[in-house]
Amino acid sequence: MAAPLPQKTSMAGMATQQQQQQQTASMAAGQPMAPQGALREISPVFLCRIGQETVQDIVTRTMEIFQITRATQLPNGVTQSQAMYQDRFGKLQEHLRQLALLFRKLRLLYERCVEMTADLQEGPAELVPYVGEELVNVRVETCSPSVHQERKEVLEKVRQKNQEMKVLMDQMRNLLWDVNAMLTLRK
Repeated sequence: MAAPLPQKTSMAGMATQQQQQQQTASMAAGQPMAPQGALREISPVFLCRIGQETVQDIVTRTMEIFQITRATQLPNGVTQSQAMYQDRFGKLQEHLRQLALLFRKLRLLYERCVEMTADLQEGPAELVPYVGEELVNVRVETCSPSVHQERKEVLEKVRQKNQEMKVLMDQMRNLLWDVNAMLTLRK
């Protein structure tokens, strides 16, 4: 019964193993993997992508909160089990706590992006989606026709998406109105 011989490893192999161990440790700690050199400087684009994911998480959490509240039965004289009530209440509290943390994270990302891009250009006066036909005159350097065409296409897509969102909001408002009306008639 001979003991296994130790394998010979080169310095490059050891460095690769150390990097893999560090990445595994950072993933286990819940930290996202960052590319080499990104620890020194994180780009605003990367921050915006993290912000976008955070907004998606906020929307998901909010939808879960609404699902929990929708599944909760209003007190109508029928007693529910205390355990079920406590379970739903605990889930709701956890989602609200996570939602508050996500909003804080989003605020920090926003402030960091503003810091990093303050010297690039002047920010918008207000953060409102595109409304109406008026366009703000922006000084644009001469670009190729393909860039102008792409800009027109993007603006048209934005107009279409805004219109779709407006229609959806109107439908949701009408649906909520109908539900509230039916609930009041039921009483």
